[in-house]
Amino acid sequence: MKSIYRFKNLSNYRDCIHLVTKKDISQDFGFSLALHTNENPIAILKNRETIQQYFPNMKFVVANQTHSNNISIIRDTKNRGWDSLDSAIDNCDALITNQKGVMLTILTADCVPILLFDPKQKVVSAIHAGWRGTADKIVYKTIQKMQQEFNSNPKDIIAGIAPSIGRCCYEVDWGVAKHFTDYIGAFDKVGDKYMLDLPLVNKKQLLDIGLLDDNIELSNICTSCEVDNYFSYRKEQGCSGRFMSMIGMS
Repeated sequence: MKSIYRFKNLSNYRDCIHLVTKKDISQDFGFSLALHTNENPIAILKNRETIQQYFPNMKFVVANQTHSNNISIIRDTKNRGWDSLDSAIDNCDALITNQKGVMLTILTADCVPILLFDPKQKVVSAIHAGWRGTADKIVYKTIQKMQQEFNSNPKDIIAGIAPSIGRCCYEVDWGVAKHFTDYIGAFDKVGDKYMLDLPLVNKKQLLDIGLLDDNIELSNICTSCEVDNYFSYRKEQGCSGRFMSMIGMS
């Protein structure tokens, strides 16, 4: 498997397993891991098997992401949506579990993947935050759910904001930008367009609910700028490939 991305802060915890995959043009479909984009499922499953070889004792959970603010708590230890779309968690964009041996996954090609780990209560979460999910405060609501269900203290939570499209490349119109006027510095106006910084907005939401600034790590990688390493739906004008961000506990 080609080099992967890992966060320094999450890597400090031996019982936390995480990684973000990269594009690899030597593999089928650039090492895409998405079954929902109508690529050859046999090839995609082969790519997923490559991942599974590194974590033979883990079960993988995949959601049917719909740009919602729906959150699902995984309470059992089995594959969901890994071998086929039929068993994926339906209509969901954030996953939480306190189960060891479960890898929560997010598929993206510009949207913001966010990985969370509570080392005190032993809880992990994987979140998909496009502009709609970010406007609906999905990361904020996910941490609220961690508080309600597992007694997590936001001050204990470690967060990694994975590669996603940056404000350098994410041009939107006012219909999108207007949802983020409450966040200072969320966008720059360029002519009649706006350059939106979704990773920054998600970091602000993490801070708003009580995470410590030192516990939040941004990759500062723009998928559009680094399209050789990550799929970018905008840069590639509607690519079908997706890379995967994942987190679990051993």
